[in-house]
Amino acid sequence: MSRTNDLETALQRAAAEPAYRPEFYRMLLESTVYILGSSEDKAKGLIHFDGNKKVQIKSWSKNDGSTAIPVFTSLDVLKASIDKEEDYLAFSARSLFEFTRGSWLVLNPKSSSGKEFSPQEIDALLSGGVNRLPQSRTVPRDTQVLLGQPTSYPTVLTESLARFFVNRPNVRAAYLALMHDPKANDKPNFVVGLEVDGNFQNVLLEAGAIAGDVMPGQPIDFAEITKDDAGLSAYMRKTAPFYKRDWKAKVRSFLQGQDA
Repeated sequence: MSRTNDLETALQRAAAEPAYRPEFYRMLLESTVYILGSSEDKAKGLIHFDGNKKVQIKSWSKNDGSTAIPVFTSLDVLKASIDKEEDYLAFSARSLFEFTRGSWLVLNPKSSSGKEFSPQEIDALLSGGVNRLPQSRTVPRDTQVLLGQPTSYPTVLTESLARFFVNRPNVRAAYLALMHDPKANDKPNFVVGLEVDGNFQNVLLEAGAIAGDVMPGQPIDFAEITKDDAGLSAYMRKTAPFYKRDWKAKVRSFLQGQDA
C-alpha cells in the first residue's frame, strides 16, 4: 500500500472543504509532480526536466471527447493509474503549468479527490496563486445602496470563510450583509466586510477564491471595514460578525511579527 504524501493529504482536504484550497494551491506550486511522456534523449525512468530538452507529453481523453494532460502527485499514484509500463518525467508544478499553458490538466485523474484545471485556472494560479482572480470595481462615494441582513443566511459560505480566517491571524473580524445597488444590479448580492491588519488585497485574493468555489455563479462583494467609513463600515460594525479573531490568534500574530 502506498503512503499518502503531504500534497495528497492537502488535495484530499481541499476537495472536501474550500477553506483549505489556498493552502493546497501554495503547496502544489512548490511541489514536484509527474507526467507521462519522454524526453528527446529517450531516457528511461525518472527524468528531471531542466528546460533545455524537448519533451513529448501524453494526453488522455476525457468523457466528453476532449483531451487533458494527466498529472500525478507521486510515482505511486502514477503507477497505480496505468495498465502498462510507460516513461514518465518529473516537473516542478509551476514550470509544468508554464510549459503547458493553454492546455487542460487533470491532477490524479483516477482518484476520488482528483482536480481538473482549466487554462483559465492555470493562468490565475500562475499570476495570483489561486484558481480564480477577483474583479475589482469602484463604487462612487455618493452611491445610494440598500443594506440589510439576509432572511436565508448563507452558512455554507460563512462557515468556509471562518475556517479559512482561523489560519489568517491578520483578519480581526468578518461581517456579512445583503447589499442592493439598483443602478448596478437588478437583485441584491452578499457583501463580506473584513477588518484586516495589514494588506487587505492578500486576504481578498484567497477569500474571494473560496467564496467563488462555495457559491459558483453568484456575485459576492468583499469590502474592507475601516473606522472612518460612515457608510458600509458603519453598518457592518452594528451587526454581529460571523467571525472574530480570538486571543490565541492574536498571540500567533504577535509571535509571527517577532520572527519576521
